[in-house]
Amino acid sequence: MIGIATAALMTLVNQVSGTPYVSGGDSPAGTDCSGLASWVANAATGRPVYGDRFNTGNQESALLARGFRYGSEPGALVIGWNGRHTAVTLPDGTPVSSGESGGGVRVGGGGAYQAQFTKHMYLPVENLDAPADAPPPPVDPFAPPPPPPPADAVPFGAPAPDPALAPPPAPGLELPPAPPEGIPAPAPELAPAPELPPPPPPAAI
Repeated sequence: MIGIATAALMTLVNQVSGTPYVSGGDSPAGTDCSGLASWVANAATGRPVYGDRFNTGNQESALLARGFRYGSEPGALVIGWNGRHTAVTLPDGTPVSSGESGGGVRVGGGGAYQAQFTKHMYLPVENLDAPADAPPPPVDPFAPPPPPPPADAVPFGAPAPDPALAPPPAPGLELPPAPPEGIPAPAPELAPAPELPPPPPPAAI
């Protein structure tokens, strides 16, 4: 799922790349380093991208409220900051920044692992997974329907039915009697032939 989360974050970053640097800004018209970090953190945690920004003064509590943890972790979304600046490193290692080198939002820069940063927090990998209420994958309309189970099929793990507990026949329905037990009669071709009378004597001439 990390690839899906990274792709979604990269889409956001590419959309806002080139946004001018505006201190305290929180819209495509302009933002600063904290605004960009807020946008990425909001998108990664399912919040509205705009209208819920933080700054370097309250960044720690804001990231904790979004499920971030202290430190860093490979393959996670990492944000580093100090009292004056903040930047982001995406799960695939791509650095993202705003306000570095006198410019606005861009893909590049020092990212979260700059030596000047004294604090780091990361979003755990499991929090980057698809949400639990994600819609199921679409059904292939051309796929053949599954075969129906046989009428006498017994679910896996269920006990076999007891013949003695079989329901009685419907009223008015008579079952044929069971054949008597015994040795069957021999086949006709195997029965002994009957004795024939002797032939009559020849007639006198």
